[in-house]
Amino acid sequence: MDVLRTPDERFEALPDFPYTPHYTTVTDKASGVGLRIAAIDEGPRDAAPVLLMHGEPTWSFLYRKIIAGLVAKGHRVVAPDLVGFGRSDKPAAREDYTYERHVAWMSDWLIANDMKDITLFCQDWGGLIGLRLVAAFPERFARVCAANTFLPAGQGATPAFEAWLQFSQTTPVFPTPMIVNGGSVRDLSEAERNAYEAPYPDETFKAGARQFPALVPVKPEMASVAENVEAWKALERFDKPFLTAFSDQDPITRGADERLQARIPGCKGQAHTTIMGGGHFLQEDQPDAIIDVLHRFITQA
Repeated sequence: MDVLRTPDERFEALPDFPYTPHYTTVTDKASGVGLRIAAIDEGPRDAAPVLLMHGEPTWSFLYRKIIAGLVAKGHRVVAPDLVGFGRSDKPAAREDYTYERHVAWMSDWLIANDMKDITLFCQDWGGLIGLRLVAAFPERFARVCAANTFLPAGQGATPAFEAWLQFSQTTPVFPTPMIVNGGSVRDLSEAERNAYEAPYPDETFKAGARQFPALVPVKPEMASVAENVEAWKALERFDKPFLTAFSDQDPITRGADERLQARIPGCKGQAHTTIMGGGHFLQEDQPDAIIDVLHRFITQA
């Protein structure tokens, strides 16, 4: 496995992102290659962590305002960059990226950092991976808040996702800033758009971003369907607080919040909410609303 690492200077002078990364090296079991995973870790280190997991094609920069807001309220906030994204290492070949490898990498990262009593906030692929972590290590999680995400197991996809899949696999240049801006209700500034391109000095660094959409197991014959079916069995036993906070303007995941609520016992009796004025990347549109939802969720437990 050949691994690329984005030069540090690509991350200088990012808007509203003064955070120092913390690095953990995990070993890819198939190749024996070490992969460095970056994470922001702010707030009191002895406090219970709020784990913010991003999706495709973003990185922890997506949570910059939420990190600041939660830390100001006294929380410890941890926001990792998935392998292939942000400051984390990037395997160079698309075939290096599989759903199960991503779950294994982040499982090893979670164990290496020995996080417990976790509040998880997950969106997009942050949920596809994060909910697998909850299923595998339920004892480590105190509560979950899911936003614009799901755990697919071969039951099909929305037309919006099918269109996104087609675009992502055929566009000659993967336009990360345009994708994030198009998935947000507000228009991002030029500096914010540039920050989403910062992890990728050129197209060779985007193998993970390219591959992610094709890994979503929306058809019965796809890889990871069986593993997600098993994960659902664990989630259907998860009776700790589980909250949905989907946005009102995301055609890709619309309706998935109701399916989570119907299947996960911890959803019962929770103050599920719809965040108004948010697109797929609701973190860009409504960070203050997310801060309020998470703070109430944690403190009212």
